[in-house]
Amino acid sequence: MRPASLSMRLGLSVSVMGAALVVLLAALAYFALTHELDSLAKKSLDGKLEQIQHSLAEDMSAHAISQQPHALLDLVMGHDNLHLTIYGKKSGTKLLLNLGEKSREPILANIPAGDTPSYQSWSDTEGNNFLTASKVMLLNDGDHVRVLLSIDRSADEALLSAYLKSTLIALPLLLALIGMGAWWIVQRGLSPLRQFRQVASLISTQDLTHRISVDKLPQELSALAHGINFMLHRLDGGVQQLSQFSDDLAHELRSPITNLMGKAQVTLSRERPPEEYKAVLECCTEELERVTRIVSDMLFLAQVSHPASLVPFEKIALEDEARRVVDLFSISAEEKQISLSIAGAGRTFGDRLMVQRAISNLLSNAIRHSPIGANISLLIEKHSETVSFSVGNPGIGIPAQHIPHLFERFYRVDTSRSRAEGGTGLGLAIVRSIMSLHQGTVEVSSLPGSFTVFRLIFPKVRNGSST
Repeated sequence: MRPASLSMRLGLSVSVMGAALVVLLAALAYFALTHELDSLAKKSLDGKLEQIQHSLAEDMSAHAISQQPHALLDLVMGHDNLHLTIYGKKSGTKLLLNLGEKSREPILANIPAGDTPSYQSWSDTEGNNFLTASKVMLLNDGDHVRVLLSIDRSADEALLSAYLKSTLIALPLLLALIGMGAWWIVQRGLSPLRQFRQVASLISTQDLTHRISVDKLPQELSALAHGINFMLHRLDGGVQQLSQFSDDLAHELRSPITNLMGKAQVTLSRERPPEEYKAVLECCTEELERVTRIVSDMLFLAQVSHPASLVPFEKIALEDEARRVVDLFSISAEEKQISLSIAGAGRTFGDRLMVQRAISNLLSNAIRHSPIGANISLLIEKHSETVSFSVGNPGIGIPAQHIPHLFERFYRVDTSRSRAEGGTGLGLAIVRSIMSLHQGTVEVSSLPGSFTVFRLIFPKVRNGSST
């Protein structure tokens, strides 16, 4: 079964809630009207009872009530819905006066009365409802009588019946209006989602530039739009980076492959002495080694850049790893008469081989770009929350415009020189990936013609764990 749309669900929910509220308000209005009519009827009876009590107390006796009821007749005359019945004090005693069509109803003789007004509802044989107020009143001769004043509630019932009929007639119209209003409100409220759908339909791997406009969006949708736009921005950056990386990789591999094919074709174009074949094979071997280094570096970058590459870390001493790397580069440093010095100590958590790889990449670059007879310093410093490892060397330095791009893949400050020296352009990118894996950072500062410092910043070991 196909699920209902969101607008349908919201519309029905709002309609049901609106209908429930209308029915509740109608019921409350009915009960309020009923209570108000009852209160008005009782107030009307109380007012007339006070007038009757005043007349009886001034100049009337039981005999006068029966023979000269003019004063009482004047009180109820003109009120067709009022019926006055007066008995002796005890129920069932002699009927002294009856005014009105319903004043002789048998039920009236059994209605008790007290010193304060009491009320009783009853119905006649025709089904008409009445409300009777009863009270014992004092005559001027000291005798007491039981006064029953009844009011016909037919008009009130007619009013309530008319209200119910009008409500039942108007209720379907109100429910229809509520349903239409709910549909319009929901459609208007969900209209910004169409923009989300339009942008989503335009997104593809070839075009990730579309963004959701956040102007005039509700607060909840605005936060969602910002999140989606940020996600698209990251995806766009990743796709662009992947595209650029693919282009750079193809360019880097094309050069050695072209060289190999060219040399092989030229060599095979005619017969040559064995010495020339040997020289060409040696040259091809160098190019193949370069391709191998590029592929190895790419595989290493893929390993350390993938979240699944997280490996168990161990506590390592940076000064010990620095000494191991210095031992490996001691011969190449001696060839350029470069001295290597290590100072400081510090501990962090990490993968020993990856940390060595990061240090060796920085030291290899430092030796490559240092003049003959220079001194390269490896400095380890402890800070409050981190420990840093710095590799500094003198030389021509790095121009400021290149520094933001140094850690990009295949980026070279001096393209021809790096390729001639066997560089792949991935060394610093590998360093950044290793530091990211270790929750650290890498920084560089350089003064052209003076000194260049690369700094690895690791989390510091604290209480047996890394921060």
